[in-house]
Amino acid sequence: MEALIELCDLIAQNPDKLSDKLSWICSRCPPPESLLEGSPRVSRSQLNAVLAVARFLSKCPDSTDLRPKSVVIEFLRSIPYSFTQSFWPQSVNKDFIASFLLDFLGYVSKATDISPEFSTEVAGFAGDVVTSAINSDGEPSGISRAFLVALSQNFLPILPAEADKMIASLLDQFAVSVPVGDTPKEQISLNSETPSSQSSPLSINHRHQPSDSAISGNEVSYVSASSSSTASKVPDDATSASSKGSVMMNGGSSLLKSGAEQVGVNLGFNDGGGAGALFRQQISSFEEEHVESLEKQEIAFKLIAHILGKVRIDPGLLEQVRLIVKKQIQSMSVFLRIRKRDWNEQGSMLKLRINTKLSVYQAAVRLKIKCLASLDSDEKSTKRLVYETVALLIDAAEACLLSVWRKLRVCEELFSSLLVGVAQIAATRGGQPLRVLLIRLKPIVLTVCAQADTDTWSNNQGAMFESVMKTSCQIIESCWTKERAPVDTYIMGLATSIRERNDYEEQDDKEKQEVPVVQLNVIRLLADLNVTIKKSEVVDMILPLFIESLEEGDASTPSLLRLRLLDAISRMASLGFEKSYRETVVLMTRSYLSKLSRMGSAESKTEATEATTERVETLPAGFLLIASGLTSTKLRSDYRHRLLSLCSDVGLAAESKSGRSGADFLGPLLPAVAEICSDFDPTLNVEPSLLKLFRNLWFYVALFGLAPPIQNNQLPTKSVSSTLNSAGSMGTVALQAVGGPYMWNMQWSSAAQRIAQGTPPLVVSSVKWLEDELELNALHNPGSGRGSGNEKAALSQRAALSAALGGRVDVAAMTTISGVKATYLLAVAFLEIIRFSSNGGILNGVTTSTDSRSAFSCVFEYLKTPNLLPAVFQCLTAIVHRSFETAVSWLEDRISETGSEAEAGDTALTVHTCFLIKSMSQREEHIRDIAVNLLTQLRDRFPQVLWSSSCLDSLLFSIHNDSPAVISDPAWMVTVRSLYQRIVREWIIKSLSCAPCTSQGLLQDKLCKANTWQRAQHTTDVVSLLSEIRIGTGKNECWTGIQTANIPAVMAAAASASGANVKLTEAFNLEVLSTGIVSATVKCNHAGEIAGMRRLYNSIGGFQSATTPTGFGLGVGLQRLISGAFPQQPQAEDDSFNGMLLAKFVRLLQQFVNIAEKGGEVDKSQFRETCSQATALLLANLGSDSKANAEGFSQLLRLLCWCPAYISTPDAMETGVFIWTWLVSAAPQLGSLVLAELVDAWLWTIDTKRGLFASEVRFSGPAAKLRPHLSPGEPERLPEIDPVEQIMAHRLWLGFFIDRFEVVRHHSVEQLLLFGRMLQGTTKLPWNFSRHPAATGTFFTVMLLGLKFCSCQTQGNLKNFQTGLQLLEDRIYRASLGWFAYEPEWYDTNNASFAHSEAQSVSVFVHYLSNERGDALQSDSKGCGRENGSILVDANDQYHPVWGQMENYAIGKEKRKQLLLMLCQHETDRLDVWAQPTNTSTSSRPKVSSDKWIECARTAFSVDPRLALSMASRFRANSFLKTEVTQLVQAHILALRCIPEALPYFVTPKTVDDNSVLLQQLPHWAACSITQALEFLSPAYKGHPRVMAYVLRVLESYPPERVTFFMPQLVQSLRYDEGRLVEGYLLRAAQRSDIFAHILIWHLQGEEIPEPGKDTGSGKSGLFQALLPMVRQHIIEGFSPKAEDLFRREFDFIDKVTSISGILFPVPKEERRAGIRRELEKITLEGEDLYLPTATNKLVKGIQVDSGIPLQSAAKVPIMITFNVVDRDGDHNEIKPQACIFKVGDDCRQDVLALQVITLLRDAFEAVGINLYLFPYGVLPTGAERGIIEVVPNTRSRSQMGETTDGGLYEIFQQDYGPVGTASFEAARENFIISSAGYAVASLLLQPKDRHNGNLLIDNVGRLVHIDFGFILETSPGGNMRFENAHFKLSHEMTQLLDPSGVMKSETWNQFLRLCVKGYLAARRHMDGIVNTVSLMLDSGLPCFSRGDPIGNLRKRFHPEMSEREAANYMIHVCTDAYNKWTTAGYDLIQYLQQGIEK
Repeated sequence: MEALIELCDLIAQNPDKLSDKLSWICSRCPPPESLLEGSPRVSRSQLNAVLAVARFLSKCPDSTDLRPKSVVIEFLRSIPYSFTQSFWPQSVNKDFIASFLLDFLGYVSKATDISPEFSTEVAGFAGDVVTSAINSDGEPSGISRAFLVALSQNFLPILPAEADKMIASLLDQFAVSVPVGDTPKEQISLNSETPSSQSSPLSINHRHQPSDSAISGNEVSYVSASSSSTASKVPDDATSASSKGSVMMNGGSSLLKSGAEQVGVNLGFNDGGGAGALFRQQISSFEEEHVESLEKQEIAFKLIAHILGKVRIDPGLLEQVRLIVKKQIQSMSVFLRIRKRDWNEQGSMLKLRINTKLSVYQAAVRLKIKCLASLDSDEKSTKRLVYETVALLIDAAEACLLSVWRKLRVCEELFSSLLVGVAQIAATRGGQPLRVLLIRLKPIVLTVCAQADTDTWSNNQGAMFESVMKTSCQIIESCWTKERAPVDTYIMGLATSIRERNDYEEQDDKEKQEVPVVQLNVIRLLADLNVTIKKSEVVDMILPLFIESLEEGDASTPSLLRLRLLDAISRMASLGFEKSYRETVVLMTRSYLSKLSRMGSAESKTEATEATTERVETLPAGFLLIASGLTSTKLRSDYRHRLLSLCSDVGLAAESKSGRSGADFLGPLLPAVAEICSDFDPTLNVEPSLLKLFRNLWFYVALFGLAPPIQNNQLPTKSVSSTLNSAGSMGTVALQAVGGPYMWNMQWSSAAQRIAQGTPPLVVSSVKWLEDELELNALHNPGSGRGSGNEKAALSQRAALSAALGGRVDVAAMTTISGVKATYLLAVAFLEIIRFSSNGGILNGVTTSTDSRSAFSCVFEYLKTPNLLPAVFQCLTAIVHRSFETAVSWLEDRISETGSEAEAGDTALTVHTCFLIKSMSQREEHIRDIAVNLLTQLRDRFPQVLWSSSCLDSLLFSIHNDSPAVISDPAWMVTVRSLYQRIVREWIIKSLSCAPCTSQGLLQDKLCKANTWQRAQHTTDVVSLLSEIRIGTGKNECWTGIQTANIPAVMAAAASASGANVKLTEAFNLEVLSTGIVSATVKCNHAGEIAGMRRLYNSIGGFQSATTPTGFGLGVGLQRLISGAFPQQPQAEDDSFNGMLLAKFVRLLQQFVNIAEKGGEVDKSQFRETCSQATALLLANLGSDSKANAEGFSQLLRLLCWCPAYISTPDAMETGVFIWTWLVSAAPQLGSLVLAELVDAWLWTIDTKRGLFASEVRFSGPAAKLRPHLSPGEPERLPEIDPVEQIMAHRLWLGFFIDRFEVVRHHSVEQLLLFGRMLQGTTKLPWNFSRHPAATGTFFTVMLLGLKFCSCQTQGNLKNFQTGLQLLEDRIYRASLGWFAYEPEWYDTNNASFAHSEAQSVSVFVHYLSNERGDALQSDSKGCGRENGSILVDANDQYHPVWGQMENYAIGKEKRKQLLLMLCQHETDRLDVWAQPTNTSTSSRPKVSSDKWIECARTAFSVDPRLALSMASRFRANSFLKTEVTQLVQAHILALRCIPEALPYFVTPKTVDDNSVLLQQLPHWAACSITQALEFLSPAYKGHPRVMAYVLRVLESYPPERVTFFMPQLVQSLRYDEGRLVEGYLLRAAQRSDIFAHILIWHLQGEEIPEPGKDTGSGKSGLFQALLPMVRQHIIEGFSPKAEDLFRREFDFIDKVTSISGILFPVPKEERRAGIRRELEKITLEGEDLYLPTATNKLVKGIQVDSGIPLQSAAKVPIMITFNVVDRDGDHNEIKPQACIFKVGDDCRQDVLALQVITLLRDAFEAVGINLYLFPYGVLPTGAERGIIEVVPNTRSRSQMGETTDGGLYEIFQQDYGPVGTASFEAARENFIISSAGYAVASLLLQPKDRHNGNLLIDNVGRLVHIDFGFILETSPGGNMRFENAHFKLSHEMTQLLDPSGVMKSETWNQFLRLCVKGYLAARRHMDGIVNTVSLMLDSGLPCFSRGDPIGNLRKRFHPEMSEREAANYMIHVCTDAYNKWTTAGYDLIQYLQQGIEK
């Protein structure tokens, strides 16, 4: 139901927007037709819906939607049906029904009150509904009664015509009594009047007998709420109302006598005769009334009263009602006078009866008043009724007072109703009724005062007391002007009553001393009256009487009466009427001094307790009350002077009392002084007389020890109750006052602190203010012995002063300071230090100048006095430093606070900083030095001031604003300017080094301000200060060391925040000034656009405001808008204008988001402009009070924060950082809101797996791209959006976060907690992060932010969250270590700056981790982190929520930290090599012992087994590590089944030989990569069944098309396939894929021996040859008809083309081309699905018959033919040529192997992102010494180029691509470099020889391609003579292109080296996969394996034992060695001479 109500309230706020929700609620209501069926049963949900609709209607009764009204009206109509239980749900009880009806009618009644239209509709049928309920009251369920009870509280509108009928029904049904018993009854007339003392409850048709009144009722069914008070205590006996004192009235008899006693006599209470019998009959008559009947009467009276309040009824009927009510009220007196013991009923039944009956009386009273209000006021009869009613109600009120039940709550309510009613009548009618009332009211008031609480100081004298007080106030206020005389008489009567003594003559002496309670309470009543009505005339009437009593009357001596009178006059004086105030203050001051003067006398020893109370409590409380109540500035000033004068007098007088403590006299006055000084501004000019009084006060405060202790090492303070004789020696008092504990009442200490905030500096005179001791000595009484002549007292004061100054000034150095001077300086020390300890040193006052509120302005005043004694100056300087220490301590205590406490701390810090900045321009050099010293300390201790807008304003501009108005002093100006410039420069550089984004935003804001002020001097100084400051990623001399600005992410964000158009992919250096001016101008322009649009909108009538801005609108707007932070209150804005722009910006921003979500590209400039304009609009309206568009601005702010996160591109994030910085700089109050939205957006990116949190494998970069060939796992579709782009966006975002963290870390706990939420969500799961290598730097920057955040606990910010911070720190360590759980990868963005930033990011993390405090989180003796009794680690089982089971937390933490440091240092070295590949310097790391390696391995394995495996991969050459990891893997093998990388550690030739049980885990192991699986097919693993089963499972888990690449290796594995498992896999895969089957058949054919007579070998080779045709046949037999058809057509086509070579062999060379054409014309394409075997994705669409070319060959006739092909998955209309060479008689298998390696290298390069070019053209053996070779398109061999050009490559490139330096030439050179580098790496590994110019191709864009790999690995031409001993060919003509300098110094050569190194490093990462691919071909018979150790040497060329830097240096050496090597040129010469190949 609560949710439904909340939804209903939301709908009521926006009914049009949420109409669908309203329809939904209405649909859940019961249908109208079902309600009218007769007895529908509604459900609980339907009832809730009806209630919700009614609630909506009560808020929006005039809603245009008619459905809610219809629902409510139909349900109201159905109310009569609800009087049966069958209408309601079965599960509900009567309480639920009653509550529902009460709420429902309450909502409906409220709706009818608001909407006349709805009221008319309801009135049309409400009468019938109510009448039905009245007539149904007897139904058993009691539901109709519940409805009537609810109706009596929330009545519905009715038609006037139905009122009479309704009242008649009520009288018939509810007010009829049936006589009970045998007592005869008599019909009485309606007009009969009986005395109230004999009346009883009567109604129409009652029969009455004076002796009895019998009333009967129906069954009790429903108990009204009024009976709930039956739990009230019922008195045990009827006690006399006068038991607390008698009351005498002027000329009248006692009410108690004339009331209770008289009635008792009349009723025969004391007579056992007939009267007593009559009284007992009346009691019996009351008892015979049923409680249910009484409840009915109450309901009837309430309903009739409601009806009379709404409509007029028939006069006759009204008279009937009046008579009934009159009889009811007349019986009240009798009922109330019945004592408890006279009732026959007792206990709960009696309580219920009494409460119910009194509720009936209360309803009757209200009805009586309604009846009277309905009569015509001018009629004579009405006036008679008025008198009668007043008398009747007063009689009833008197009866309530004297009743035994008067303390019941319901009786108190009845009494209040009676007085309110009679006061209302009298105040309305006036005249005689008012006089009667006031005459009768006085005895009632006195009686109430006699009955009130005896606690004279209680704030609650009882409900009846409150009632008479309120009634008196009501009468006085309403009749003050028109009926003044009786009111004055009434007031004076009450006032004079306090002087009356009742029957004192008859009392003994002891009793005469007692003050009657009535007098005390009348005084209290009169005081309350004055405070409530606040009329000076009333005060002037009463106050003289009170003062007379105090001075001459009974209250002139100590007594309770005097105390109460003093309290009363102080309350009246607090009203601020000048005359009464002055009289009272004079009296109270005289009284206080008189008490003091009597101290020490003989009579004071025997004085009454009240005298002490008066001095200690009453008078001080009165002084405080007056101080609190005065509001007049004049009176407050006067009172301040009087109080301070009193304190001086008291201090001097008390000081003279030998052996007495002055604190007892002065202390009680301090709270009043504190209150009257609370609004005093001490910075204003103070009158000397007042200043002396302040000085005297603090002198005595210091002398008496009343100030709170000020030493840092205070003992625990405790409030010590003071007595007059408790003071010790003055030396003890002074020292204890300084050091504590506090000796007096703690309220006095608090008051002294408050006084300090309003006390001006105690500098009475600017000259000789300490030299003249006359005034100071005058503060000592000559008889006290403490004056200047008492050296002992002086010594104690000096000792106290030295202690107060923290020992900065030794006592021996104070010998020249007299005792009074020491006391004075001690007072100054107390005052100035207390200023800072109480509220941080913020003075009172509301001055506009921020810095003037700093208490340092007071401290520095003392230093301005010239010619001070050295000792005095030393003391004053020490006071300044002690004050500063106190301020720092106070500020530190508020670091961890939130809300107003945090704001107070920030305000104090800003105020002090601004003042210290301002003080640097003081003329006194020592003040400037102190100001600079304190400012520097404050800035270093609280760095947040660096980014305070106010502080920066003061720093940049205060030197001009605050120049003193004195004669110009050039020397002073130069000194001050130089000082300012130094401080400003230090300030700006420090702020930029910590938070460059925010700092730039603030500076831009200040540049806007300087420009707005249009002061040339300002601008010139700002320019001179900022012109030399630069930030950037380049060399920076502004700051050194590891600063926040050194974090690359922060610097990238800073570049974005600057607004400069900087390419973040390049190194940059920004001038803060120039970029700041540009961005400030842009911001001003956008602000001006908003102002201009606003002005235009206004000019065309868009504004509805009646007033127009003064001045020129545009200028005013600009002045306001471009002022940066917009501090001024903006003029009234037009909501429609704001709404229009808001809608526009919201729509545009949402459009940008939609474009991004659909994969489109967001226009950078448009997005930036829109965001900037929206930000300007938002800032322009910050000061507006209008709430109309609050929701729109909130939505705009949210979009501005979220849009960059949605778009997730670097460009969008740059804009985001710019506008976020703008927002938080221009409006710091938005900081928390912006950060909260950004944190939500950040967490959203985690949930949606974006950027840094794209944890899916397809976003992991190289690992995903190399699946499944070189990486394990299923190949996945790569993401459409480049994950690196989103990671770069996160990097910028993170930089802004760190910047903001540095700004808020020291003061804003709210924002720190937001960062905590962000980091908790970020590190909650360690696998949330992307594993893309490009995310390395960003990831470790997040971890760095986390560690920085955890360090906040050591600063006190988050000291209350230590357990959470420890857990967060562990999560950070876990996530950081988790980053290394995967094998290290490379990634290149072709961006040198990015690589540098990645390395630097990890380096900064390492630096911070190395210097992190080890004791940041304390651990207990068991190593479990503990805090405040809580244990993070379970001590029983040592289970940690992050680390799991563990033994010793502290030791484990240190091990993990050292492991993380080692891994991060290694990662730093890796990334540094990648960033600077040609930097040959090597970093030295300390050598790690074998034990350390083993410990690291175990620690890593305990964290994550993947981590240990990754470590072994990182440190390949470390045998200790590998051995330990092997043991760990084998020991915990069951836990590693999902980690394919663990296979080599237990699947080894040795475990195969041993048939280890470890191999039993293979069936459950995760699939590895294909190259890893191929290794297990080698002979070393002997075809072990478990190993083979695993390999085949892995291969079958991948699509056959993915495995096709390794077909040569699979075919070779058939040699060792004794179990024919591989054969089975091949056959199954062939059935799954036709392409796989075709390629397999061609490779099988390629392995066959070409000549049948040739020796096929023996053993396994022979078996292999025999197996090949069998496998081929099995494949063909397994084809389906469709597959077999494709196979026949494809192979026939290829065979026909290949056979042309054999046909041409006998044909003469000159005829061969024509022969090719003839043969090609014979070939026809059968089908559309034929493809090229070398490129299965290319479908053959035709043959270019003219393209056939016979190629040169010694014995064979290879031919080249061009086909027309289309992409299988592309557009089939896009036909492209593809040439292929068909060879017969040549073995192509070795080319296939070489090109496999080149393909793997190309894939590795592409995955890493290195810009290297390799072209692995297609080669496929189609039979024995037959094959197809794909022709590299658009290429010429170098020898072909030489045939047409004499020059080298350099000249050829110029001929083909233009002159050197042109774009085309440089592009060609670039292509040549990247291809040469790619083939350099491939050549180093494959060692291809025979690299003559015929085997080198260059394509049409300048790229180099190697072909013909007949000699690779260990083979070379010329009988393997290895003449070409360079690792790759780098001839002279090639170096001319690569290195124009010729000496390996050019940038192009360095680029070539960088590419070579990166390519080599990337290849090393996949060494095992490449080696496995080659090694499986070892037994293939290829020439490359014919000699030496080709596999071992291949592995050696990877140099796995080298580190990355060593490998990089090795590759550089290889390149240098190949540079123009002579053997390369020699081989070209040999080829030219032998073969004619151009060199």
